[in-house]
Amino acid sequence: MDAVIPEPTRVRRRSVVASAAALSLAALAGCSVPRPRRKAPAADPAPGLAIAGSRHTQLMQIAAHPDDDLYFMNPDARRMIDAGIPLLCVYVTAGEHDGRNHIPGRGRTDTPADPPAYSSARHQGLRQSYAEAIGLGRFTPWRKDLVTLRGGRRAEINTLTNGARRVDLVFLNLPMHTPRRWMALPALWSDRRLELRTVIATDSPVLKAETYDYDKLVDVLAGLMETYRPTVIHTLDPDPDIQHSDEKTRKFDSEQPGYSDHGDHTAVASFSWAAMVRRVAEATKAGGTVPAFAATAFRGYYNRHWPKNLPPQVLREKAARLVPYGGDASWKCGNPSGCGDYSVGGDRPLKNVKGWVRATHYRYPGTGPAVVAEEDGRLTAYGVLGLRAVRWRENAPGGGLWGEPEDLGGGPLAPALGSATLADGRVLLFGLRFAALGGHGGPNRREIVLLEQRSPGGPFLAWKGLDNPERGDDRGRRIGVPVAVAAPDGRVHLFVRNADKGVSTRVRRADGSWERWRTLPGDEEVQDGLRALVDGRGRVHLFAAGREEIRHWVDGVAAAPLPGAGDPVGAVATAAAVELYFRAPATKELLTVPATGGRARTAAFDGYGAVTAAADVRGTVLLGRDLRGRVQLRRGGSLHTRTQGVVALGDSALRLTPQGAVAVGIGADAHPWTWRPEHPATG
Repeated sequence: MDAVIPEPTRVRRRSVVASAAALSLAALAGCSVPRPRRKAPAADPAPGLAIAGSRHTQLMQIAAHPDDDLYFMNPDARRMIDAGIPLLCVYVTAGEHDGRNHIPGRGRTDTPADPPAYSSARHQGLRQSYAEAIGLGRFTPWRKDLVTLRGGRRAEINTLTNGARRVDLVFLNLPMHTPRRWMALPALWSDRRLELRTVIATDSPVLKAETYDYDKLVDVLAGLMETYRPTVIHTLDPDPDIQHSDEKTRKFDSEQPGYSDHGDHTAVASFSWAAMVRRVAEATKAGGTVPAFAATAFRGYYNRHWPKNLPPQVLREKAARLVPYGGDASWKCGNPSGCGDYSVGGDRPLKNVKGWVRATHYRYPGTGPAVVAEEDGRLTAYGVLGLRAVRWRENAPGGGLWGEPEDLGGGPLAPALGSATLADGRVLLFGLRFAALGGHGGPNRREIVLLEQRSPGGPFLAWKGLDNPERGDDRGRRIGVPVAVAAPDGRVHLFVRNADKGVSTRVRRADGSWERWRTLPGDEEVQDGLRALVDGRGRVHLFAAGREEIRHWVDGVAAAPLPGAGDPVGAVATAAAVELYFRAPATKELLTVPATGGRARTAAFDGYGAVTAAADVRGTVLLGRDLRGRVQLRRGGSLHTRTQGVVALGDSALRLTPQGAVAVGIGADAHPWTWRPEHPATG
């Protein structure tokens, strides 16, 4: 990855004005009069729009640097590539940094600075990695061409196919730094008059540098979404955690001042979400349809600070993608500028003390779609599609086939919804909304929103804002996804991870009114992916994985902590107790322990990632992923693995019905799937 060079908190406008000649080597052009903010189509939260019905699959990844996808978006991306889903990777910066492709064992200054060549070498490393990923030799030639983007800009595109497998790599090649050594992409996000001139990589078919300002970059990304029609979009984290480190540690960790990620990651993620908002707004203008895509944001340098969650087998597979990317100076790859990013080659990603490769964390973790049973026995699923809340209904009870999505609006929303079902059967949906996502000096706000059903199985009331537990836009951006549970006394308890990495809660009284936000007690910092449930005595339990321990609250009171976990935990309330299910960091074995504490036992459910648990008369039912990323379910003494159907995105929902256990998830085709392992014909 790339070292951070601090930028000022705000670009001083007078200082960025310079003559074209003075900036000819890199990258910065400015004009003396700030441009007005573009009046682009705005997101409309009102429901009732038509949603595109295409059932193709296409993965689009938007990365700041060459290698962000390999470090942070795997193994999810690898699973989709293995399933034959076509991949488009868009790399926003040239990755040229200081221009030195450092060869291990040599001094940094022994390598001459050549930014175009270093950019080319990193491109070659990506070609080597993705060639192997689709089953070809690492030095297989790619087709290198030009692609015309919105506004007439041109960029390099590399394409390789192997049967039905296809990978397209698009290199926009914006610079990483301005001539004053400010970080270029964060400055471009915040300053509406700034322009950046692209870097032309050595041996690229691009012969002329292009210029980008804020709107042009958003337009280009939205245009690529329009052209490729992705059903899944992978991005980085637009709102990284607050992270206070001394200056020496911060620089060693390659983080921007005050936050747990590289400044380019944050800026490119913000541009990506702004582009998604623009894509949906443009597509729905004048009665058009909502593009059917699911979005996933991945944590970046956050991985440095939290437990590593990948067991050895999965880690080896992930790290193997970085070996051909890093390459070696002795390789004969056919690219005169270099055969990879040499400082990343070999086993160095595994030896790196920062441990970026050893974890994959979602920015918006959830438990799959919210699933409820209607009076006629059909299942209804709620999720986020095209940044909007949607509802799918089964065509027939137990049939496993789903109708077209119904738009419930509310966008732009983060990917995970919280939900609670009231005693009368009405559903409450909770979302994290991008209330404002304005670059070039505009507001950047998040809020928790509520959609309340008017009658069981029926329509909904208007969306309602529940504010934000944090004061100020900057802290408000750090909150997590909402998690809710309905208690027997008619109250609904809402929980959100806050900017201090603790938990904030708000309670809906039985009469529908809301209490104020308050913070749960405790100093231990926790990860997002909270789990809430009600036990047999009507008490509300909340669990959150921390740095060293699992935090536990009962009716808002801190209980004794439990052994540490690498991922969000699963929990189930039986008639006798509450049982917890989790994996210790970097292990495949599932452990179970009573919420009151005691000796942890092995639960015979090897895999990785979060686990969902539910209880029935035959005992606890477990749902999660095996070591190959496939959905697996254990009920009683039987273990079932889902081996057919579209690739599942993220985590899946578990529902117990009179006919057996049912898993429901969203697939890479942006459509629900149903798996009934005890009835294979409907799986």
